[in-house]
Amino acid sequence: MVGARELPLRPDDFGAVLATPEVLAVRDLPTRDMLPPPVSGDYESTSAPVPDDVLARSTWQPACPVAAEELRYLTMSFVGFDRRPHTGEMIVHADVARDVVSVFEQLFSAGFPIEEMRVVAAPELDAPPTGDGNNTTAFVCRPTVGQSRWSAHAYGLAIDVNPFHNPYQRDDLVLPELASAYLDRSWQRPGMLLDGRPAVSAFEEIGWLWGSRWTRPLDIMHFSATGD
Repeated sequence: MVGARELPLRPDDFGAVLATPEVLAVRDLPTRDMLPPPVSGDYESTSAPVPDDVLARSTWQPACPVAAEELRYLTMSFVGFDRRPHTGEMIVHADVARDVVSVFEQLFSAGFPIEEMRVVAAPELDAPPTGDGNNTTAFVCRPTVGQSRWSAHAYGLAIDVNPFHNPYQRDDLVLPELASAYLDRSWQRPGMLLDGRPAVSAFEEIGWLWGSRWTRPLDIMHFSATGD
C-alpha cells in the first residue's frame, strides 16, 4: 500500500534509495478525490485568497518568507490516470496564479495524467519517508533540498509535477526514494515530463525554468518562475 512502509534512514536523514517495486514501475494509480470533480467534465478553475481553514492545514507559518496575503488558493481540473476529470487544489503566489491556471488548462486539454493535486500539510514535512509520494503541488514552506536557503516553493513560485514519474537525482540520492525506475527517460510512460511535449511546453511558454535542464541536481519534476 502506498505510504504504508517507512524507509530506513540514510546518514543525511533521507530515506534509503531502494529499487522501484514492480507494481510501481509503470505507475497508474487511481485518484482519490478530495474535491468534487468538475460538473461539466470540462476544465474548471477558481482563484481566491487562501481560506483560513486551508492556510491552517498548509505548511504556512509566520516565519515563512511570504505573507499569507501574497498567496492564492487555486482549484483546477486535471485528468487522472483513469482518464476521468478530477479537481485538485494548489497554493501559489498571487503574481503567478493566472499563468498557473492557464498552464493546467493546457495539461487538461492535452490529457496529461496527474495522480494527485493537493495542499501539503505541515505534518508531512517531518513524517518518516516512504519514498512513494506523487503529489503535484506548489507552495511548501521549506528550504531547498540539502540547503539552508528557502526553496522557490516557499514563495509559491515553483511546482512539482508527478514527482514519482519525474524524480529528483543528486549523486546517489533519488527522490522519491523508490522512483529509480523513472530515471530511465527512454522508457516513456504516461505521467512523465518529456522535452517538447505539451506539459513542458506549457510551463516554458510562460517563462518558467524546467529542472530537467539542470545537470546537478537533476530535478525532472520541478518548474520554477525564479529559475531555481
